[in-house]
Amino acid sequence: MSTPPILELRNVRAGYGSIDVLHGVNLSIGRGEVVALLGPNGAGKSTTIKVISGLLRPSAGHLIVAGRDVTGASASALARAGLCTIPEGRGIFPNLTVRENLLMATFSGHKMSDIEERTYARFPRLGERRTQLAGTMSGGEQQMLSLARALATDPAILLLDELSMGLAPLIVAELYAQVAAIAAEGVSVLVVEQFARTVLGVADTAVLLAHGTVRMAGKASEIGDDVLAGAYLGS
Repeated sequence: MSTPPILELRNVRAGYGSIDVLHGVNLSIGRGEVVALLGPNGAGKSTTIKVISGLLRPSAGHLIVAGRDVTGASASALARAGLCTIPEGRGIFPNLTVRENLLMATFSGHKMSDIEERTYARFPRLGERRTQLAGTMSGGEQQMLSLARALATDPAILLLDELSMGLAPLIVAELYAQVAAIAAEGVSVLVVEQFARTVLGVADTAVLLAHGTVRMAGKASEIGDDVLAGAYLGS
């Protein structure tokens, strides 16, 4: 008997005011699975993330987390249910040190000593910069910090919005290696990426979104360049 998905969108429609952006989106994520949500600008990727994270209520359809219908639940309620979002732009506190940023995660009830131990084991560079202001670090180091702070809350589902934005390819590869390791520990990961090739190497499943509808969903390893060209160029 197969394990039910940890997260599902069922026929979700959503938008802003009278303008619909998503037109009946279906998506599911299994436990410990990495799903890449791909598509060009304007495809509806950010709107999908907003629906899943509780920032936007769908006008139709359902959001299911761990078998429970949580459609319309607040972002804070979804966070308590184990859903954690790393937004585009990283969302760290630039005027606080690395250690102070991690301290913000102790609201989840975890000891600071445990958070630091796990963080510096996973990201040794953050251990070297624990007293440095986060805003003065490189973009890659800031993204490591955003990942570390999210993991400190022991999420069941991690939403990553444009993890690679503005970063050098070597740093992106390092970050996605960590994403694969995180998933191997049982955390489900949804990655929104405009640049498909940066994530397909670690994703289990790829979902191609265009004009607010799912154009294709399947094994990431089977998504070829011709499929991507068709999705991104409209051919």
